[in-house]
Amino acid sequence: MINGIDLKNAIISGANNIVHHKTLVDELNIFPVPDGDTGTNMSMTMNSAAAELGKTESNSTGEVAKIASSALLRGARGNSGVILSLLFRGFAKGVEGTDEVGGADLVNALGVGVEAAYKAVMKPTEGTILTVSRVACESGKATAQDNDDPIVVWEAVCKGAEEALARTPELLPVLKRAGVVDAGGKGLCFILDGMLSVFRDHKVLPAESEESEGASEDSSAADSDFFRNAAAEFDDVINFTYCTQFMVGRNSECAKEPGELRTYLEGIGDCVLVVDDDEIIKVHVHTEDPGNALQAGLAYGELLSVKIDNMKEQHRQNAMDNEAAKAKTAAALKPAEPVDEVGFVAVAAGEGLKTLFTDLGCAQVVSGGQTMNPSTEDLMNAALATPAKTVVILPNNKNIILAAEQTIPLIQDRKVIVLPTRTIPQGLSALLAYNPDASVEVNTVGMMEAASGVQTGTVTFAARDSEFGGKRIHENDTLGLVNGKLSIIEKNKDIVHVCSKLTRSMVGRGTSFITLIYGSNVTEEMANEACSRIKAKVSNDIEITLVNGGQPVYYFIVSVE
Repeated sequence: MINGIDLKNAIISGANNIVHHKTLVDELNIFPVPDGDTGTNMSMTMNSAAAELGKTESNSTGEVAKIASSALLRGARGNSGVILSLLFRGFAKGVEGTDEVGGADLVNALGVGVEAAYKAVMKPTEGTILTVSRVACESGKATAQDNDDPIVVWEAVCKGAEEALARTPELLPVLKRAGVVDAGGKGLCFILDGMLSVFRDHKVLPAESEESEGASEDSSAADSDFFRNAAAEFDDVINFTYCTQFMVGRNSECAKEPGELRTYLEGIGDCVLVVDDDEIIKVHVHTEDPGNALQAGLAYGELLSVKIDNMKEQHRQNAMDNEAAKAKTAAALKPAEPVDEVGFVAVAAGEGLKTLFTDLGCAQVVSGGQTMNPSTEDLMNAALATPAKTVVILPNNKNIILAAEQTIPLIQDRKVIVLPTRTIPQGLSALLAYNPDASVEVNTVGMMEAASGVQTGTVTFAARDSEFGGKRIHENDTLGLVNGKLSIIEKNKDIVHVCSKLTRSMVGRGTSFITLIYGSNVTEEMANEACSRIKAKVSNDIEITLVNGGQPVYYFIVSVE
């Protein structure tokens, strides 16, 4: 039988296993643009449960499952994280009131979770985490008919999950074309395997991440971000104090190979990166002896630049800053009495966009979007801090809608409505369509009609090498997308050209308004140049507005109405 301590350790082990493999899962994302990252979202969601379970000593399976379910619901990020939370919420209902469970109890409870997850998704797609969870449960139930041993049953669950995962490319052609399996399904397999390790071997898998283990193995992709603050990259494992970075101007008469420098540095530190060409050598190393590292570099030529940081001090300072930021956020989001009739919560990243949504009437703007999906708890706290009887949430991202919808049953003292806006322009148009003299019901329809009439263009970069739609895409290519579909691939970095080209492709006979929202990596001069190019190519009747959104990830967000 499985008791509460077993279940607690199993869930923690599952959380550790997805953390360990989150990069692998992230890399299964088939679309090359920077996104919410399935592995990251699943690991953050599971860690919310692991953190809460670490505080309990309960030996009741029902109580442990309830604690995990509550934490997962609030910590859910992205669609994959929400589905995980639903699986465990159903599981908790299935083992409610129990002190220990057998194999049949485990899979019957899992079945409740699978059913809840399918019901929560408006149009369930086979070939995803849903399929993997369902087949895993079916496999476990079939085994439990003959053998109630929880180890044997959970082994069948894991085997069924792996078999279903292997078939996901046959169910989703887009996976087959990309040559990958479903990312969410793979993440679930890691979680189930982590749980099995406890059920079968009483072993909680470790939480070390792949990144910290493999950081010194491959420097081939390091050059573009060479002088990043290394303390942020290696917070979890700081074996040496000083992050030492320098650039050497190569002496043409020096016959020594940079490989010798790498070998030496690996002997005095870790996280070694050595990148060279005919003229320079760039070096990064974590060490206790930065002077020795610099002396070794001098053997190859003159030092052109040097940067040495105390990572342990930075880590302490970052921790203090993070705690201060959390305290400030918590203070700012105190629950407010629902006195107004209607209030709005929007999700956006970038100070310009936050100001824009605030100016349009949003009481709260939750920081988030692409690559940084807020949790259900983040959205719930923002809704509670909105002083309104009806709170309308604008997720403005397809991967945040499901997390937003989970706030509805959590909030009792006010009504929550989630308008399924999928982009920033949709959210802005919805707010502009709000009529304070109309009812909530009328406004809900009108705001979504306004949102659906907007085309959204985005200019961003390829986060990884990929092949999509028969086209080869290389890391850092400039990409233009229309309503989420890839439209332009440019090998150069002329983002102004891509923005102009993309916008002109979106303009039709009925176009009246164009809004260009430029991001944090775009200068005002570049934004004005893009605006000028577009004005020169479209009708004079079209009104063009330029907005400094300050958003990350997207160089430009284009709204065409």
